[in-house]
Amino acid sequence: MSILLFNPVIISVVLLCIFCLLGINVLLAIMLSAIIAGLISGMPISKTMEIFISGMGGNSETALSYILLGTFAAAMTHTGLTTILAKKIASIIREKKIILISIITLIAVFSQNLIPVHIAFIPILIPPLLGIMNKLKIDRRSVACALAFGLKAPYIAIPAGFGLIFQGLIAENMTLNGMNVLRSDIWKSTWFLGLAMFVGLLIAIFISYKKPRIYNNCSIKENSLETADNNALKLNKNHYIILFGALATFIVQLLTKSLPLGALIGLGIIFGGKAVSHKNMDKLINEGIGLMGYVAFVMLVAAGYALVLQKTNGIDTLINSLLPFMQNSKLIAVSLMLLTGLFISIGIGTSFGTIPILAVLFVPLFIKLGFSPTVSIVILAAAAALGDAGSPVSDTTLGPTSGLNADGQHNHIKDTCLPTFLHFNIPLILFAILAIYIF
Repeated sequence: MSILLFNPVIISVVLLCIFCLLGINVLLAIMLSAIIAGLISGMPISKTMEIFISGMGGNSETALSYILLGTFAAAMTHTGLTTILAKKIASIIREKKIILISIITLIAVFSQNLIPVHIAFIPILIPPLLGIMNKLKIDRRSVACALAFGLKAPYIAIPAGFGLIFQGLIAENMTLNGMNVLRSDIWKSTWFLGLAMFVGLLIAIFISYKKPRIYNNCSIKENSLETADNNALKLNKNHYIILFGALATFIVQLLTKSLPLGALIGLGIIFGGKAVSHKNMDKLINEGIGLMGYVAFVMLVAAGYALVLQKTNGIDTLINSLLPFMQNSKLIAVSLMLLTGLFISIGIGTSFGTIPILAVLFVPLFIKLGFSPTVSIVILAAAAALGDAGSPVSDTTLGPTSGLNADGQHNHIKDTCLPTFLHFNIPLILFAILAIYIF
């Protein structure tokens, strides 16, 4: 027990959460937590910072993707496509808040596969809708849960877009560690976890945050949808070029498994087709950085933090100290695996980066305990995905906050992290344990 109490990973992650709850900026909280983890493990501060900075490259592809997709989203705004979409949504909902939340959920789902812009659409589309949400007295915590569901459930359960990457990592790492699994097998098991998240979403919308919540009137210029010229709300040539660019981004990403390349091709089509004037190129890039730069930099810093945690050897110590308890009972083993995954992913903020860490020790244990491939897939996927919703440093929480807090009335920790943690991590744990007895 003392080994666990003085484990640098446990102490660092707990302090990270405490720092965020105290209102310390996420970037500073991550850096402080990394330094503390290094000091506890006996590393000099200079060595910790060296590892931290070198590790930031681990999320460089993700950060570049966010900047390019932010530019793509800015192009959609410049052509008026997002205004058209927001106006269409406003005309469809007709005072029915469930319809609005459902539409936002679907758009979030499509952002992971059909038009893979990930979270870049949120700071573009959501702020214009805040006035409508205020009018309908929608509790924004329900919208945060809807967005988090759309950002996370698709890559867990759908083998397209970001799901190809996540499910490919599971198959690759399970095979490398002794259990042969095909990528095409993953979704046939992980749909069960998608169902768990859907249950959590229903609870959030219809039970937890059903009551009206009053917000101050927004002063955001984009919220004045009523002032939009109806003649400007018709699709034109530039809008079709944008949509074609989005389709190209989707296809290239599927073929090359490179989201930055797909986004670059999409932007090439937008500028080549003159949907946006070349003289506005610099302005558009700057807006893309403004939209997604902070989130991109948080992801870079989170990668540095993850490397520091790994170099402390605290993760291996944590898992190895739990292994003796795992070998006596399947229920205990699965519960400890899930809690371990939850703790690690909350700290490093990425389900994708957690998979290789857990697979090394978990897959041999799956084989020893006699778990079927289906059960093993569900447990590994759940253990990796746990904590992504609810982590202060995850794009699953940073994205929703970037849009819902456009008027300063939505707290990142209390209104995004805590609601998504409760409504998605608890169902994922319960359904993963249930999988032992069903599959």
